Amino acid sequence: MKYRILLSVLLFTNFIFGQEKLNDSEIPPVFPKCEAVDFQQRSNCFRLALKRFLVENMEIPQVVKENNFSGTVVVLFEVTKEGEFHVLYIDAAYNELKEEVVKVFDALPKIKPATYNGKPTYMQFRMPIKIPLNLNENLTIARRKNNLREDIFEQDQTSEGYYENTETDDVTAEYDLIQSGEFTKPHLESELNIPFSHEMYSRFDAELNRIGTNTHTSSKPFLYAEVAKYYDFKAEQEKILQKRRTWLGRKIWNEHLVQFQTEDYWFTIDFGLDLQLGKDFQQEDYEFTYNNTRMAILNGGLGDNLNFYAVAYENQGRFAEYYNDYAESIRPDGGDPAIVPGRGIAKPFMNGGYDYPVAEGYLSYSPGKYFNIQLGHGKNFIGDGYRSLLMSDNASPYPYFKLSTTFWKLKYTNTWMSLRDVRPEVTADGSFRTKFMANHYLSLNLTKRLNIGLFESVIWQNDNNRGFDVNYLNPVIFYRAIEFATGARGGNALLGLTAKYKWTDKINTYGQWVIDEFSSGDIFGGSQSWKNKLGYQLGIKYFDAFNIPDLLLQAEYNQVRPYTYSHNSEVVLNYGHNNQSMAHLWGANFREIIAIARYKNERLYGHAKLIYGKRGFDFNNGINNASYGGDIYRNYNERPFDDGVEIGQGNTTTSFFTEVEGGYIINPATNLKLYGKFIYRNFDTQVKTPAYSDNSTTWINFGLRTDIFNWYYDY
Repeated sequence: MKYRILLSVLLFTNFIFGQEKLNDSEIPPVFPKCEAVDFQQRSNCFRLALKRFLVENMEIPQVVKENNFSGTVVVLFEVTKEGEFHVLYIDAAYNELKEEVVKVFDALPKIKPATYNGKPTYMQFRMPIKIPLNLNENLTIARRKNNLREDIFEQDQTSEGYYENTETDDVTAEYDLIQSGEFTKPHLESELNIPFSHEMYSRFDAELNRIGTNTHTSSKPFLYAEVAKYYDFKAEQEKILQKRRTWLGRKIWNEHLVQFQTEDYWFTIDFGLDLQLGKDFQQEDYEFTYNNTRMAILNGGLGDNLNFYAVAYENQGRFAEYYNDYAESIRPDGGDPAIVPGRGIAKPFMNGGYDYPVAEGYLSYSPGKYFNIQLGHGKNFIGDGYRSLLMSDNASPYPYFKLSTTFWKLKYTNTWMSLRDVRPEVTADGSFRTKFMANHYLSLNLTKRLNIGLFESVIWQNDNNRGFDVNYLNPVIFYRAIEFATGARGGNALLGLTAKYKWTDKINTYGQWVIDEFSSGDIFGGSQSWKNKLGYQLGIKYFDAFNIPDLLLQAEYNQVRPYTYSHNSEVVLNYGHNNQSMAHLWGANFREIIAIARYKNERLYGHAKLIYGKRGFDFNNGINNASYGGDIYRNYNERPFDDGVEIGQGNTTTSFFTEVEGGYIINPATNLKLYGKFIYRNFDTQVKTPAYSDNSTTWINFGLRTDIFNWYYDY
């Protein structure tokens, strides 16, 4: 309740100390010392006189001194129409500090009240007080800056340090005057992306999907500013903050490592971890699995419209055998042993391990309420499900430029990307081949229950020194038409459709449909032609299931026909990056069913996941080397037949995967978690081949993780 009071006061109060603009009909309260001051300077005089009184009369409690506490006390108060001071709320780390502030405010004399239209009125204020007290602003410099006469104050105050929107002609004092004010968690309402973690997004999924909300939930990651209208990040964090009095305690359990804020800019700096230790019980070559990631994370904002984010990862890891095998199967040209899925190219590290550095970051700029522009290196996702058949986050990070436009009942997202093909057959002069992708996605809320989305994507390569084709810069053009205009092999276009229907506030259904090559005669002819390159998704979510708060149940079905996402050339025109699919992580030629349960209670969370699938692989055994449509990097002209193409053809394999995880959120500001995970995976092939064979894995894992991206182990 107290946080609601605080929020209302922050929203509807005149902030004299941060922003000293009053209406023409308003006059602030007046101390006797300030009556001789010009009317334009009375707000400044009131502020300085009050702060001086507080600084001179406060006695720092002994417990605060003993703990060497350094921080800010924030006081919300009002001056009544009788001229008396009344404290409304105090934010302080110690109850003793709160009691001392109340004591000093009670000692304030009655003053001339504020007036509105000539009549006495109440006026509310916010006052930050630095602890230790000598960190508060230099009142002598502040008076000089505001042209206030020295003789209205009885004595001088020469404390130094705190800078509260004041300036000085003494340039040698500039450095000392740069100090942080109260950190109000501006990132939780900023134009920064919410880190795309399935667990984190499940916390506010229900609020975004209520009937009647004009939200667009398919294009991810979301901006904090988009979601903050429906989900109060600050209030939710406040609910689970721990009462920690020491600096170290607050940093571990509640706050960012470094947090700095002024009126014009802010930033946070954090040190993150992803430390895992586990055991693959079927692996005999080594005793344990591990991951050792250290990360440096920077968030910030300059003004109201420009935000920035950067994270650098230093990683070493060794995983379960099936995961290592897959990482090595997608190894790049050049001798490096593996690509860690979703992360990056790895070098050898100790006994069977990998060293794989990763960096991500972006600039986010919103020139107005309708637009957001991002330039970055990271990932994007399109869809409402656990999987996406259009654009997923399971591949390695890539450079991108994104333009998002939101107005009326529309959200239109344009993304341009630079991707790489790292296979030996396309490497030239020791460098990987570059290709480009452009896609646009239009989301429309047709009714308060029904949303539909239209998706189009094209991939092209740098043939004939073509470089980045400016034809695709037009955000409203049809890429399919450009593909035809640039030649039959000039690009590879893909079309998609999404839909979501909200049956109730608790239940919604969603789906996707992808078309990689449209030939109506083959699709509707009934011959199961290889040209029938389609896929679809159907899913349902049940929020607060069985009236249990924060219990989310989800079921999803996905299938993609053979040869989808591939192309008729071994060059680079497949729907992939760094030997990984840009859509579903299984590529093509599969069907699967997924069941997920997620639950959160304050800092405790957990999820259970079950996936059963049927997949079709190539044999590649020297006898049968045909392409059966599962490997999106293979030339589809190497297919064994044109008709009778079915999902699961080739080396038919059934896959069963289950994962259970439970954990505790140590720090909600950074999403640092302590967790335990259990994975069971069974892989049953029709024919054992050098690339694929039967495998059964039981893998337990424990860790300490800053959860800001999704790990996918369900390959």
